[in-house]
Amino acid sequence: MNQTEASTPIPQAPALGLSVAWRTIRSYVLWSYERGSFHYDVMVTLILLFVFFTPYSINYKDKPIEQNPHPTGVSVLPDTQGGFLYEIEGAAISARDDAEVRDQLLGIIEPIAGAAVTIRHYQAVHDSKGRVVTYKVWVRR
Repeated sequence: MNQTEASTPIPQAPALGLSVAWRTIRSYVLWSYERGSFHYDVMVTLILLFVFFTPYSINYKDKPIEQNPHPTGVSVLPDTQGGFLYEIEGAAISARDDAEVRDQLLGIIEPIAGAAVTIRHYQAVHDSKGRVVTYKVWVRR
């Protein structure tokens, strides 16, 4: 029995440009190029272009939230006893009762100093006509 074997090789399909392109994209994604090579420089250039030019074309909504300053003028000074002295405009306080004045002063100071503050004492500073110009408030944390 004479068996003939086919010795002709099966022709390989030619490498398509698409598979080469996928290999290149895959190596870009996996960052497999050495520093200083052409492809490495291309990747770094693309990253830099993205970083510098996309903020002008894409709104990332990453601007800080504008906080409205308190409508009253408040000055904060260090106290000699380790606390703070707050000077608050007299027009900001409308109460006449001591407890209400303390509550309104605390309502102005807490957003600035935090919730864990207490008023040690306060003093109303009057002008020559007897109107309250400012309140000096000594605060302890």
